[in-house]
Amino acid sequence: MNTEIIGIIVQVVLLVILSFPLGKYIAKVYKGEKVWSDFMRPVEKLIFRVSGINPEKEMDWKQFLKSLLILNLFWFVWGMVLLVIQGYLPLNPDGNIGQTAHQAFNTCISFMVNCNEQHYSGETNLTYFTQLFVIMLFQFVTAATGMAAMAGMMKAFSRKTTKTIGNFWHYLVISVTRILLPLSLVVGFILITQGVPMGFDGKMEVTTVEGVEQAISQGPAAAIVPIKQLGTNGGGYYGVNSSHPLENPTYLSNMVECMSILIIPMAMVLAFGFYLRRRKLGISMYCVMLFAYLLGIGINSYQELGGNPRIDEMNIAQDHGAMEGKEIRLDAGGTALWSVTTTVTSNGSVNGMHDSIMPLSGMIAMLNMQTNTWFGGIGVGWMNYFTFVIIAVFISGLMVGRTPEFLGHKVEAKEMKIASIVALLHPFVILVGTALAAYLFVHAPEFVASEGGWLNNPGYHGLSEMLYEISSCAANNGSGFEGLGDNTWFWNVTCGFVLILSRFIPIIGQVAIAGIMAQKKYIPETNGTLKTDTATFGVMTFAVIVIVAALAFFPAHALSTLAEHFIL
Repeated sequence: MNTEIIGIIVQVVLLVILSFPLGKYIAKVYKGEKVWSDFMRPVEKLIFRVSGINPEKEMDWKQFLKSLLILNLFWFVWGMVLLVIQGYLPLNPDGNIGQTAHQAFNTCISFMVNCNEQHYSGETNLTYFTQLFVIMLFQFVTAATGMAAMAGMMKAFSRKTTKTIGNFWHYLVISVTRILLPLSLVVGFILITQGVPMGFDGKMEVTTVEGVEQAISQGPAAAIVPIKQLGTNGGGYYGVNSSHPLENPTYLSNMVECMSILIIPMAMVLAFGFYLRRRKLGISMYCVMLFAYLLGIGINSYQELGGNPRIDEMNIAQDHGAMEGKEIRLDAGGTALWSVTTTVTSNGSVNGMHDSIMPLSGMIAMLNMQTNTWFGGIGVGWMNYFTFVIIAVFISGLMVGRTPEFLGHKVEAKEMKIASIVALLHPFVILVGTALAAYLFVHAPEFVASEGGWLNNPGYHGLSEMLYEISSCAANNGSGFEGLGDNTWFWNVTCGFVLILSRFIPIIGQVAIAGIMAQKKYIPETNGTLKTDTATFGVMTFAVIVIVAALAFFPAHALSTLAEHFIL
C-alpha cells in the first residue's frame, strides 16, 4: 500500500514541477519569442506557402471561428470516407473491413472533436492506414485546434483594445510543430524502450501457457500512444486501451503515459499567466484546479486501495485493494490515479475498467467530466474555466456594488448571456440525453432488444452506465462504463450529436466573449477594481462551479452511484 501511495505522490509532484517550465515555453511560442524549437520555422513556412496562407494576417473573432469550423467540416468528410472504405485501402495486412455508416459517423465525430470515444475495438476494427491517417492525424489536429482557440483568447486579453485575436492557422501549425510533435517524440522513444510495438507487421501467432494459439495485433502503437495521451485524446490503439500489456507494458510506461495526460493542460493554465504577464492570476486558477484534482485523487485512492466491503464480509484479504478490472502490474493505486487524471481532462484513456471501480470512485470520475473545468482538454479546459470566471466576476460585482470587470474590460449583459448558455448547456445535454436513454430502456424494451440490448447491469449501476456515457461525450472525454453495449444506432447517433453540441457551442461562445470584450475600451485597474488573482476570488470561482455545475447532477447520482454505494 505504501509503495502505491508513494507512486501517486511522485507522479503528482513531477507534474507540478514540470508544468511550470513547460507553461513558460508555451507562452513564448504563442508570443513569437525566441525558443529552442525555432529550427522548425522553415517547415512551418513551407506549410503556409503550400497552403496559400499568410500567417501574419490578423483575424477578428468571427473570421477566427469561421476558419476553425471549416477545418473541422473538412476533416469530418475526410474521416467518414476513409473509415467506410478502409477495407479497400493499403496497410491492411489483417483484412479488416470498413465500418458501418453509423459507426463511422460516431468514430469520425468523436475523434474530430477531441473526444475519441471508441464504439469499436482498435486492433480488430481499424486498419493501419486509418489508424494513422484518421486516428493519429485527428489526434494532432483536434488537439491543436483547442490550443489555437486558447491562444487567440490569450492574445485578445493581452491587448488593451483590439478588434483582432491573431491568426488561427498560425496557432494551429505551431501548436503541432513546436509543442505536440516534440513532446510526442520524447514520449514515443521512452515507450519503445519499454516494449510498446512499433512496426507494420500483421498479427503475430503465439502459443499461450495453456497451449492455445492466439493472434496478437502489433502495428505502430508507439507512434499513436504518445499523442493519444499528450493531446488529451485518449483513443487507444488496442481495444482495452492502456490496460493492454503491449500498449502499457510496465510501471514506468504507466507513469509516463499517465503524466502525459495532464502535463499540457496544467502548463496551458500557467501559460495564460505568463502570456499576459499576470503570473499571480495564472497561478490562482492553477491552484483551484489542482485542489479539485487532489481532492479527487484522495477519494478515489481511498476507495480503490480500501477494497470492496462485500469481500471483507467474507473474510477474504484484499492486500492490493479492489482489484476487479485492474492490472496486477499497475495496482489499484495506479488505476485510482489514472481514473481521476483521465477525467479531469478530456483524455478518456483507461488503464483499468471504470465499470469495475467502486461506486464513489465512479461518481468522482463522472463529476470531473460533469464540471468539465479542472484542467480539462488542452486549451478548451482553461476556456471552460474562463466561462465560470466571467460568471463569478459578474456575481461578485453585483455583491459589492461595482461594475463587473475582467482584465480591464467590462463584463456586461451580452457576455453574461453567452457565458450562461455555455455553462447551462453542459448539464442540459447530459441530463436530457441520459433521461432519453433511461426512458427508452424502460418504456421501449423492444427497441432496446432489437439493438442487441444495452445493459449488462440493470438497476442503479445500469443508470450509472448510461449517465457516464453521455457525461463522457459531453465532456469530450471518451471513457466509458463498458458494461454498456454502445455500438448501436441509438448510441452512435445520439452520442455523435452530443459531441458536436458540446464541443463547438462552448468554443464559439468562449471565443466570442473574448473577442467582444477585447473590442471594448480598456479600463485601467484602480483600488476599487475587483481583484481576480486572489485566493478569495479563487474560492468564489470554485463555489460557482460547484453550485452551477456539480449540484445539477446530485439527483442523478442519488439514483445511481450514491445508491449503489449505500447498498454495499
